[in-house]
Amino acid sequence: MKIVKRVLLAVLLAVLIVFPMSYDNAYVHILLSQTLVNIVIVMGLNFITGLTGQMNLGTAGIMALGAYIAALTSTRLGTSPWIGFLLAIVMGVAIGWVLGYPSLRLKGVYLSLTTIGFSEIVRLVLTNWVELTGGTMGVQGVPHINLFGYVLDTSRKVYYLYLVVVILLAFTAWRIVHSKWGRVFKAIRDNVEAVEACGIDIAKLKIQAFTLATVFGCLGGAMYAYLMGYINPTTFTTDLSANYLIMMMLGGIGSVVGNILGATMITLLPEMLRFLGTNYWLYFSIIALLFAIFLPNGLVSLFTKENRLGMFWMAKKEKTGGRR
Repeated sequence: MKIVKRVLLAVLLAVLIVFPMSYDNAYVHILLSQTLVNIVIVMGLNFITGLTGQMNLGTAGIMALGAYIAALTSTRLGTSPWIGFLLAIVMGVAIGWVLGYPSLRLKGVYLSLTTIGFSEIVRLVLTNWVELTGGTMGVQGVPHINLFGYVLDTSRKVYYLYLVVVILLAFTAWRIVHSKWGRVFKAIRDNVEAVEACGIDIAKLKIQAFTLATVFGCLGGAMYAYLMGYINPTTFTTDLSANYLIMMMLGGIGSVVGNILGATMITLLPEMLRFLGTNYWLYFSIIALLFAIFLPNGLVSLFTKENRLGMFWMAKKEKTGGRR
């Protein structure tokens, strides 16, 4: 089984590397890069909502702050985009502490409303602070990323950089999820009283989970700003936060592989259905609903024994005594 997984992973990486080379279309490259950005943000959301069970509907606000801090420093101060990425990470750490403390006293719908309020406050500030953010006109002319003197001035070049970044971040997220740290996060989600009885500092861990989520979210926002070259507040709405939550749920809550599958499906499937005309979004919603009904554990459950098809096959195999 491990060999099969490694072969599939190698094939997937080969496709991701070769396909953009053989298909020279800027729109497709941008769409693939947007998929990579979404994967980063969903992996961050997974730390706080998927692992620790703290509902976060403020992802759009987190992403917006990362995007704006990177874009404004590059356009107003003329700094390198790498400084923008670094400041986005610092912003993520700061937001993690700001949002982490309310989570110590709030949970469930109250925490959801708090994070929604945070996201809306961020959007309104970005809209009305015209002198700094440009208001509804947004920030234009975000510069290209410069990699040791090599300017990434095409969508294909940006895609390959983001692909490397996502591979590194996915490996990091996977290690965290399967580490002692990740197991404690899951324990907090499943039975916080038992974890607390073991003498573990719940408050510290919740803040750490929020910080991981916000760092990934702000970094994804900075990646989005440098990909598009233009940002405005109307992008970062509550609907965007809900969209990332749907990506995590359809892919598989608590799973890095599920985060990748969910983000890829929700980003690419609507574009693949555009040939259906104006009703393509209806068909997409039906498909997403069917996945939610028949795969409640997400797309990642297709590769485990817990999915319904797997259970049916195992039951049939036991009934026949393993005979074909």
